[in-house]
Amino acid sequence: MASCSNPASGIKNRPTGELATETSGISSTGASTTTLRNAATSHRRIASFVHNLGSGIILDVRARTPWYLSDWTDAWNYRVVPATALIFFANVLPGIAFSLDLIETTRQYGVAEVLISSFMAAFVFSVFGAQPLTIVGVTGPVTVFNKMIYDIIEKQPNAPNYLHFVGWVYLWAAIIHWVTAILNWCNFLKYVTLFSCDTFGFYVSWVYLQYGVQVITREFSGDFDGALVGTILALLMLTTSFLFQRLSETTLFHRHIRRFFSDYGMPISLVATSGMAYWGRFNASNPTTLPVGGVFQAVNGRAWLVKFWELDGKWVGIALPFGIILWILFFFDHNVSSLMAQGSQFPLRKPPGFHYDFFLLGITTFIAGLIGVPAPNGLIPQAPIHTASLLIMGKPSKNDIDEEGQIARPSSRSGDDFNATVIDEKKLFDPSFSRREVPVAVVEQRVSNLAQGALCLVLLTSPFLHILGLVPRGVLAGLL
Repeated sequence: MASCSNPASGIKNRPTGELATETSGISSTGASTTTLRNAATSHRRIASFVHNLGSGIILDVRARTPWYLSDWTDAWNYRVVPATALIFFANVLPGIAFSLDLIETTRQYGVAEVLISSFMAAFVFSVFGAQPLTIVGVTGPVTVFNKMIYDIIEKQPNAPNYLHFVGWVYLWAAIIHWVTAILNWCNFLKYVTLFSCDTFGFYVSWVYLQYGVQVITREFSGDFDGALVGTILALLMLTTSFLFQRLSETTLFHRHIRRFFSDYGMPISLVATSGMAYWGRFNASNPTTLPVGGVFQAVNGRAWLVKFWELDGKWVGIALPFGIILWILFFFDHNVSSLMAQGSQFPLRKPPGFHYDFFLLGITTFIAGLIGVPAPNGLIPQAPIHTASLLIMGKPSKNDIDEEGQIARPSSRSGDDFNATVIDEKKLFDPSFSRREVPVAVVEQRVSNLAQGALCLVLLTSPFLHILGLVPRGVLAGLL
């Protein structure tokens, strides 16, 4: 009876071998259960990982698809016209100015390559992109990167064909772009702050300034009179465009005149300053102009298809680190330009699409290597300038005043916090302040981006290519 009522005594009476066998069985059963649980957890993680592959791209497409038709119909607005003109001059001519270094140093790129690259980027991102307000083209950091590659490989014995090597660099970068988009690595952009955007914008501005000075200093290697005229034209271009912009921000003149200064000040300055080069004594000094090639003709008469797959195998591996560097540059440059083009200061209502657009950037990078043109990417400051040119301005209403007697503009999209920019209530009814306006909407469409890209193809026709060849380099330096 006692042994039945006391389980412990029963265990003690068992043989040692039997007890050890049972304990071993229990231990092995527990280990098997733990192994099964770990395996199940691993399977769930793998299934979740596979399920999330490309989810960012899919969500971007789903978010933008309902807005696609309105992206074209909303373009029936006058703001599209000045935005197209402004961004065309602000995108193409600085891109050509940047590429002057490549044109004169590498002899592998020309004006036609820059224009083709700008058109390709504008077409892809305006027709297929999720963020059509982001302007994509040839910029300073890419020019510096391509020149760095040229300087490195030309010093090597038995140096490879430059365009073949760059083609592999672009291919490696494109593959990493696609992997980045599929793995949703663009989610790391949530850690990018306004300080990071401003810092990178300062870097790009410094590159612009450096190249502008470089264009001027190169003028002095030739005729002194021509270099002096080029310097005067650069300062004239810089001053007049700056004055037009400052006038647009004052309370002088009617608001329509101020907006006209803002929209067309820079194109007017460029045309007028270029015309000054052919007036009187300026024309006698023969200022240096842009070197343009043939109509739709690549530099040195090469074929447009670059057979980069003919490159020796050892150089294919060497191109990989350069592709990683280009991916890092584009990951930050393109996405920061997209962030700045869709900043909280702009009252936007349509959703973004960073994953999908970065996948498209990989496609344009691959095409650039295939046809031998500089790789395009998001432009700073052209992208935010494009959005700003599409702003619809209006006067702040009394209904917008908050409880503290201040006016707060809503941020770019519904559901976000209010923008920190506020206007004092007393200023609202001040006569001088009543002439000021605030952004009330943005014409979110695809036509202006596509149109400025199409104008790049127009420039490649014979008459317009001749006109482009009349633009002095000093004017481009002032534009930078």
